[in-house]
Amino acid sequence: MEQQFDFIKEIDKEKVVTRQNYITAADRQETDSDHAWHLAMMTILLSEYANQPIDVLKTVTMVLIHDLVEIDAGDTFAYDERAKVGQHDREQRAAERIFGLLPDDQADKLRCIWEEFEARETPEAKFARTMDHIQPMVLNDATDGKAWREHGVKAEQVLRRNADTAEGSAVLWEYARTHFLIPNVEKGNLQ
Repeated sequence: MEQQFDFIKEIDKEKVVTRQNYITAADRQETDSDHAWHLAMMTILLSEYANQPIDVLKTVTMVLIHDLVEIDAGDTFAYDERAKVGQHDREQRAAERIFGLLPDDQADKLRCIWEEFEARETPEAKFARTMDHIQPMVLNDATDGKAWREHGVKAEQVLRRNADTAEGSAVLWEYARTHFLIPNVEKGNLQ
């Protein structure tokens, strides 16, 4: 139990890992914990649109833990190619330390779910990745492209990042493309 509470205290640090996207009020950037909660809610609400049936609880668990490694590794902005150098190694070391705080059985279970997300092969991982890619588009749309504009993100970068988004849900990707991406290109928020 002591190990579990040590882990619980440690993951509280996710609340201060800042991401580049803004919350819908556009008055502050979201944190990793904001992001994880939002993805969990999206998964619960939108799971009916998955390309294949998914285990919703497993997928919610996946999106809740997928960025815990950023407590050590930091958030890597999706469009910063230089920051991505070494990201895999940083995140692997972080996963070892953070999940290693738990008793072995729970450490193995959560580490396996995290690795499943990273591998992007199962229906749950593909849908979790869809949620992870669409959520920033939702926030950028709600904030008139604030983060996209601040970083000079181009539409081709968003399209490249979302090359596999339809693998989890073709319906949700099409919705995001037509309701979040195209209107922001038309408004000039994405070049």
